[in-house]
Amino acid sequence: MSTTDTFYSGMSRLRDRIAAKRATIVRKGTAFVSQPEPHMIGSFAKGRQLCAGNYLFAGHLIQEPEKSIWAITPPDLNFSNEIHGFGWLDDLAAVGDVTSRDFAQKWLAEWIDRFGKGRGSGWTPDLTGRRLIRWITHGVFLMQGQDQTRSDAYLRSLSQQTNFLAKRWRGTAPGLPRFEALTGLVYAGISLEGMALYVDPAKAALARECKNQINEEGGIPTRNPEELLEVFTLLTWASATLEEAGLSIPYEQTAAIERISPTLRTLRHADGGLARFHGGGRGVEGRLDSALVASEVKTRHANGLSMGFARLSAGRSSLIVDASRPPRDAASSNAHASTLAFELTSGRRPLIVNCGSGASFGAEWRKAGRATPSHSTLVLNAQSSSLLGQGAQKKEWLISTPTEVPIELSHTSDGITFEGGHDGYRDLFGLTHVRKLDMAFDGRGLAGEDLLLTIDEASKRKFEKVMNVTKLKGLVYEIRFHLHPDVDASLDMSATAVSMALKSGEIWIFRADTSTTLSLEPSVYLEKNRLKPRSSKQIVLSGRAIEYATRTRWSLAKPEDSPIGVRDLAESGKTPVAAS
Repeated sequence: MSTTDTFYSGMSRLRDRIAAKRATIVRKGTAFVSQPEPHMIGSFAKGRQLCAGNYLFAGHLIQEPEKSIWAITPPDLNFSNEIHGFGWLDDLAAVGDVTSRDFAQKWLAEWIDRFGKGRGSGWTPDLTGRRLIRWITHGVFLMQGQDQTRSDAYLRSLSQQTNFLAKRWRGTAPGLPRFEALTGLVYAGISLEGMALYVDPAKAALARECKNQINEEGGIPTRNPEELLEVFTLLTWASATLEEAGLSIPYEQTAAIERISPTLRTLRHADGGLARFHGGGRGVEGRLDSALVASEVKTRHANGLSMGFARLSAGRSSLIVDASRPPRDAASSNAHASTLAFELTSGRRPLIVNCGSGASFGAEWRKAGRATPSHSTLVLNAQSSSLLGQGAQKKEWLISTPTEVPIELSHTSDGITFEGGHDGYRDLFGLTHVRKLDMAFDGRGLAGEDLLLTIDEASKRKFEKVMNVTKLKGLVYEIRFHLHPDVDASLDMSATAVSMALKSGEIWIFRADTSTTLSLEPSVYLEKNRLKPRSSKQIVLSGRAIEYATRTRWSLAKPEDSPIGVRDLAESGKTPVAAS
């Protein structure tokens, strides 16, 4: 989730504060005229943890069972944003017992008492929109058994926040923050007495955002799959709320949903999680499938790219590769140098992954996670294929990115073939990275080929200069394959193959030609809402580029005698059963 600080200038925050103060002058309460059905899915386990005083947000755990959620000191802005957005209400509502309701009602009342007069960091349009959605949809849960005083304070705060949002939604950045703000305004306008005047302007603004931010391929400028899911979810919620109220849904909104749904299906791995690229994670558990079902759009892109990603799927295997140039300018503030990196999932089990976003573990991990070595692709001379540089507001944007990323997808009698290349190393070293991936028709094998080529005379001259500088020793390259932490990997005695066992019981074997040195090295898996990175392993092929063309071939395959399918029951310690 994008942080408020990423997008807001000091002037925008000042205007938010002024508008928040003015909104609280409205003393008149309101009432519900309708109440949308809750469409969000909370976590029962997280709700129980909250009731026990374990506050886990943005990768930080604070254990203070004697303290309210508002009495603890947030360790950073991301933590503060998550608690002010009230997404945790979904988790308490998922528990749904007397204890969880008591906590929800107590913390709601405390927020109104502490921050309801326009104070605190929660008065930004995106957070206010996020908060209003939760307050409105969980209204019965929040108000059950409350006295008139608390009920009036709740309704008055809803009115004040709606008026603030109506004044300030334009001040939030285009993209996900603005979609959050406008969806919250739609909810409030439909649900609250006296707020219907905001519905049509909010609908019109949502339609404009859909037209401006969702391209013809159903993608967004950041190319972040999880962010696309969040936008898609908000649009489906807004559509359902409008439909329940008997109101029309803007054509642009419906068309955007129809464009996004096939893209998300392309970015969905066989295990139901999203591909982890450009700062995005797997997505909130259950949200992707829930949103896809709600959209009622069942199509999928047959060929070509979806938001710059290519998908190869066969049998139980799915492979998703970053096959386009990285995001540009402000859209690249969370983007990664991941061109031609891929992830591979077999059934319900991830096998090859990218390390992921390290944003929740601090600045150093965030920077490391964005670099090319943290992705399953080729790294030349320890350099990233896109470099980090300072953009506007002193944010780190991607600069010197690949400009040409030609790709081709084809189907053969044996399977599916992906061929792509990028010129991210050409200016520095004169070499172009070309990657070919062949997935077998049954999904049981993947053959890969990585090449470093000089494609024209200028590139040859650049490479010759590099060779002179290195005294003809050439350039070190590494092809990395990061493994999911649940993969049990071991290098055979002759160091010519790696055996990988999944928790489902499946076995995969990695082999490479003799042009490189094969090794098994430590890696990390960076996962949101974890307290620290998870240790894992990576397969590394190391070699030197000393010719105008350097070729490395490798393969991933299941043993021939392994079962065609595996019924994966391993999550609860059950023994996996081979399917006949």
